[in-house]
Amino acid sequence: MRDIHNNIAVENALVSATIGSNTTTTGLTIDRQGNDGLEFIVQSGTVTDGNYVLSAESGDASDLNDAVAVDAKYILGSGSFAATDDDSVKSIGVANDGKRYARVSIVSTGVTTGGPFSAVAVQAPKSVPA
Repeated sequence: MRDIHNNIAVENALVSATIGSNTTTTGLTIDRQGNDGLEFIVQSGTVTDGNYVLSAESGDASDLNDAVAVDAKYILGSGSFAATDDDSVKSIGVANDGKRYARVSIVSTGVTTGGPFSAVAVQAPKSVPA
């Protein structure tokens, strides 16, 4: 039987935390080895102000000390939150850019009190049994 449950891997990508200033909040390192597709799914809580733009970085070092922004040609979709996006879910995909590790980042501007955000990474293996 072909199903989604047994054919994806889900990991924590950003521990739930309040973003309360203008900053770049980086998520956890996701190991993409053995997987082909990667989707970061980000959820907001009550957002009081500011703008929040999702981005992704990738690299070959397990601590991502070599991280660079994923080239636009490998980014699928775009995600951003505004103060009116309470309890919303947005996502950004990363096609296989040849790098082993990736993470999501949230760039926040216009923030004085902000709001809580969290994220998960959903991956699909390179080969899926029929």
